[in-house]
This record gives sequence, C-alpha cells and structure tokens, in this order.
Amino acid sequence: MDLRDDGVRSTFRTIAILTLIPVAGLLAFLLWNWLSPRLPSSPRGEGQGEPQVASAPPVLETALPPVRPKRRRGRGEIVLIIDDLGFEGQPLERVMSLDPNVNCAILPNAESAAAFAEKLNARGFEILCHLPMEPRGTELPGRNAILTSMSDDEIARTTRENVRAVPHARGVNNHMGSLATTDRRVMSSVIGALPEGMYFIDSRTAGGSIAGEVAREMHVRTATRHVFLDDVPTEYSVRKQLEMLADTAERRGIAVGIGHPRPATMRVLAEELPELRARGFRLVRASEVVR
Repeated sequence: MDLRDDGVRSTFRTIAILTLIPVAGLLAFLLWNWLSPRLPSSPRGEGQGEPQVASAPPVLETALPPVRPKRRRGRGEIVLIIDDLGFEGQPLERVMSLDPNVNCAILPNAESAAAFAEKLNARGFEILCHLPMEPRGTELPGRNAILTSMSDDEIARTTRENVRAVPHARGVNNHMGSLATTDRRVMSSVIGALPEGMYFIDSRTAGGSIAGEVAREMHVRTATRHVFLDDVPTEYSVRKQLEMLADTAERRGIAVGIGHPRPATMRVLAEELPELRARGFRLVRASEVVR
C-alpha cells in the first residue's frame, strides 16, 4: 500500500471532522432555541429565584394577549327614601336607626315639618322636600299642593314656599302628582323654581311621568324611583319588594326605592338591611346618584 495514499486519506478525515464539529454545534444551538420556549419553567416562590427561560421568537411574543387585572364590582348601590315624614307620632328615631344614609322626605304641609328637618339635619341625614302635587282621581294631596289649574307664576311661588318649609332640604321628590308630573308646562314651572343646586327625584307615580325628562332638559340633576316598597303594607309584600330593589341594584348598579314609616316597613327594613349590607349592597344618599 502506498503510504502517501494513507496520509491523504487521514488528512481528509481530519478536515472532514473539523468541518462537521461547528456544523453540529450550530445545529444543536438552533435545536435548543427551538425547543426551549416549549419547555415548562419552574414555579416561582420555592427558593430557586426567577426561572431562566430562553427568549421566544418575536412572533410568539406578539401573539400573546396583554394581561389585564380583573376588577371586582360590588353588588350595587341602593338609594332608600322614606316618604311622608313630618307628623307627630311617626317613628323618626326608628327611621334614623336604619342606616346613616337613609334619605328622609318631609311633607312641607305637615305640622312638624320644620322640627323634623332640624332634628334630621343635626343627626347628619339627607333631607328632601316631599312636594305635594295633583294626582288623578279624587285623592287629596294636601294643603299648598301644585295643581294643573295654577298659572306658571302660581306654580313657581307655591314650589318655593314648600321648599322653604323644609329647612336643609337638598332635593325634592313628588308626593302623589300622577297628573301634574305628566304635564310639561307644570313640570317646567316646578323645576324652574327650584333653588340653585337642588335636585329632583321623580317618584314616578304615573307611567307617563315626564318629570325626570324635563329636569334633564333644564340641566337639573335627577333620578327616578325604581321600586315602591310598601304599596301593600304587609311584611311579606315589603320583603318581596325589597328583594326586587336589590335585584335591580345588582343588575343596573344603582336602584332607587321609596317606602313609608309604616310598622311593617320598619320591621322588615330593620331586619333585612344588615343582610343586604352583608351581601355587598351599599346604601347611598340621593345626592350621590343624581345626574
């Protein structure tokens, strides 16, 4: 055998091996980069520090959706208004014991309207003037009520007199008024006579009420009643209505309920309001929700 041929073959093998080594290394590097993003990383918080993970190709990074923290929402806010206050013998202390954010609507033609307003204000409660307005039918709204037969000037003057009869009132809601609140002229005169900054809550005693609509048109803050608690003054009915109010608050975020200082209403509210608070509902003042 020719020794020169053996030397050539030996040299050729050496060159081939030296050439294959970097190629194999390059292939191994590329294979590692392809596999490493798919390998599970170690869990954090167990003593090994941050996991070391090779960078993923840019196309994978851009495909991942951004992470946004979830916001937890409360169950809803409830505006609770107790109407028809201002008469001797009413359980005012019991009303005030329900919750510090209960809203108290005082009839301006009640004999103790001013005294009730002073007492409620001293205890920090939000007060509304419960403005008597003309209903349909034969019910009587009481002295100094807003009537559709009045002129614009008479309506404005009567509205201002009623508001002055309830010291510290921050807003107004209608007492009765199923006829008056459907009359645009009447409501424009009422809303226009309210003092600067006073809001109007539409008690919505009529399905066709335009009181809230007129208030918004005249840039007066307003809200509308969703649930009457005690049209049927039994504990069973009040509980059902209160649960309807809670369902509305959970669905809409805010709900306005109106009740009266009747025995069944006071008993149910005293029992159920702590449970509603425990479920995540929050009682708020009317001034916080009017828009």
